[in-house]
Amino acid sequence: MPVNLSKGQKVSITKGNPGLSRVVVGLGWDVNQFDTGGDFDLDAAAFLLNDTGKVSKSEDFVFFGNLRHSSGSVQHMGDNLTGAGDGDDEQIKVNLSMVPPEINKIAFTATIYEAEQRRQNFGQVNNAFIRIYNEDNGEELLRYDLGEDFSIETAVVFGELYKNNGEWKFNAIGSGYQGGLAALCANYGVEVE
Repeated sequence: MPVNLSKGQKVSITKGNPGLSRVVVGLGWDVNQFDTGGDFDLDAAAFLLNDTGKVSKSEDFVFFGNLRHSSGSVQHMGDNLTGAGDGDDEQIKVNLSMVPPEINKIAFTATIYEAEQRRQNFGQVNNAFIRIYNEDNGEELLRYDLGEDFSIETAVVFGELYKNNGEWKFNAIGSGYQGGLAALCANYGVEVE
C-alpha cells in the first residue's frame, strides 16, 4: 500500500524494498475550467544535483529538450501537451543503481510552458500530484498530492529523491516559484540562453 505524504515529509523507498532499483516518477494534474485562451502545457523535469545542490553540467537537467541523462539513469518519457485524461501526465524513469556517485539528489519539478504569455499559473491547476512506483511490478510506493493553493507561481518543485546512508529517500517539497523554468534553472545552476 502506498504512503501518502504531506508537505515536508520524508520516507525511505529502498529500506522496505530490498533490491529496488527501477522506479517511475509520475506527475499528473488537472486544469481548472477557467478559459485563459490557450491550452495548459505543464512540463515535468528532473535536476540531477551534486552535494552543492546544483547541477554539475547542463546535461544533468532532464526535460523535454534532453530526454535522457548521459548515464542512462534518468529518462523522461516525453512531453504531454494538454494534461488531458486520468493518471500520470508525464513520467520520468529512474534507475537508482545507475545514478552516478557524484549525484546525491534528484529534484522533480513542473513548469507551465509560456505561462506569462498565456497568463497562466499554478492557481489554475487542480489535483497536481507526484507518485513513485516500482517499474518491475507496478506497485505504487508513495504519493504526494500538492494540496497547496498556489496563486502566482509558474513553477513548482514537487519533491526530491536523495541518497542518505546508502538508502534512497523521498522528500515531499511542494514549493512554488515565480519566473517559470528560468527561475528553476537559476536555482539549480543550469545556464540558460
